[in-house]
Amino acid sequence: MTGAAGSASEHRLGIVLVALSAAVFGLAGVLTKSIDTDPLTITSWRGLIGGILISAYVFWRRAHGSGESLRLGRSGWMLAVLGTAASIAFIAAFKNTYVANVVVIYATVPFVVAILAWLIVGEVFRRETALAATACLAGVAIMVWSGLSGGHLFGDLLAMLMTFIFALYAALVRRFRDAPVVWAGAVSAFLGIFPAWLVSDPLSVPLEDVPLLVAFGFNFALAVILWTEGARRIPAAEAGLLGTTEVPFGIFFAWLFLAEVPPSASLVGGAIVLTAVILNAWRDWSEARHAPALPGMVEKESKKA
Repeated sequence: MTGAAGSASEHRLGIVLVALSAAVFGLAGVLTKSIDTDPLTITSWRGLIGGILISAYVFWRRAHGSGESLRLGRSGWMLAVLGTAASIAFIAAFKNTYVANVVVIYATVPFVVAILAWLIVGEVFRRETALAATACLAGVAIMVWSGLSGGHLFGDLLAMLMTFIFALYAALVRRFRDAPVVWAGAVSAFLGIFPAWLVSDPLSVPLEDVPLLVAFGFNFALAVILWTEGARRIPAAEAGLLGTTEVPFGIFFAWLFLAEVPPSASLVGGAIVLTAVILNAWRDWSEARHAPALPGMVEKESKKA
């Protein structure tokens, strides 16, 4: 299949892959809360299994001539360390608050990235983005205020820390455009193996938890691979819009598998945040869709696909 039909087919495939990635990622909270062990041990197992699978994917792409360099350099190692820190905070947050709170707070990443990209790279911080970010801040404030009396403030703060670290990671990806991001992700997963050994013994986990720990590693790797393969087939703005479906997926799976219903303050704050995120992503996608193509851009994009 070639030409416009081939491009359309690749585009549809990209949409499906990114949407599947969001659904797979939405299971992270359920898996974390279903495993009766500490966050560092979960991170260790998730890193081992996920790191092996992502590494296999990187080497498979290299064998087919489309892989990235294995030389991390200073920028790649910086991304790897930040990724490990974000993963630890991410899993610990799920253990200490509602899944809805974690995924909603995490959904504010694009706005934190916009602020950091403005500070680090000098990208323009638009008025519309600032307004949406302000709305997100109000929504998160409602959720965190609820945590003061609900006993999940620590988890909410961990989710905010994780969001900031991941946003810094994403901003640095823009700054270090030649960094091998997927390979840095694999190395980051492997780095997550070691912290647990400082405070516990990851091999002493209950036998019934092992299948879930292995499944979590597969879940992590599958989400990364699906996103990578899907996002390179569709515009970044469209991938960002589809990525917002992680929030309803996460909340729905927590209700379906854990019978977890967050308090009304979390639902109100979450609705504010999700509305702001979706409207902002929709605006970016609409602008990208209607932007005039530069000469040769269509041909270049079809060659990328």
